[in-house]
Amino acid sequence: MPAPHAVTDRAIDAIKQMIIDGELGPADRLPPEKELAERIGVSRNSLREAVKALSVIRVLDVRQGDGTYVTSLAPSLLVESLGFILDLHHGSGEEQILEVRRLLEPTAVEQACSHLSEHDFARLEQLMVDLSEHSSVEELVQADIDFHQLITSRCPNAYLSSMLEGLASATARARVWRGLTEDSAVDSTLAEHRRILDALRSGRGDLARVHAAAHIGGVESWVLKSAALD
Repeated sequence: MPAPHAVTDRAIDAIKQMIIDGELGPADRLPPEKELAERIGVSRNSLREAVKALSVIRVLDVRQGDGTYVTSLAPSLLVESLGFILDLHHGSGEEQILEVRRLLEPTAVEQACSHLSEHDFARLEQLMVDLSEHSSVEELVQADIDFHQLITSRCPNAYLSSMLEGLASATARARVWRGLTEDSAVDSTLAEHRRILDALRSGRGDLARVHAAAHIGGVESWVLKSAALD
């Protein structure tokens, strides 16, 4: 007799295949539970577990009294769980998160350059106003997340921008900013934001890419150094 999780996995794979084959598309309603369970060859309980798992990762949307639907399957929706997972690992893994950001974010910044509007630039400028070494960690974290997300959200590659949004762990960034405050490195870090912004304003996506890589690399080096001292 197969283990319960193996049967649930089979149900998950079957629903996924229905979506891949185009039998189910975004916003489509799944067949009734009894019918779908019989078709897949699993119990209704196993099907419910599969639906629950797929709803957690935002592939399915269970609507009480109305049925179960495929979500929009938008990249931004599907990566929401990534930020949740990162927060569960607070206090560890910052180096790996920053490494991924260093590899991906500079490309997103360069691609976003020609898609930023004057309104976007005004918002980015506002995010830097009143921030200094005297700002609270909470203010620095929120401004940091908003600054980077606004830029990368203008990247035309929806999968890339969504993945970076999922890496915006407030928990991990709070630890970094707290340490930067203690080391009096806030001003220099904000100056790196300024260099990225000035390059983007000048239409120099290539230069903004270099500054973004240097900025994230600098924070990454600080985290590695701090970890070695702990």
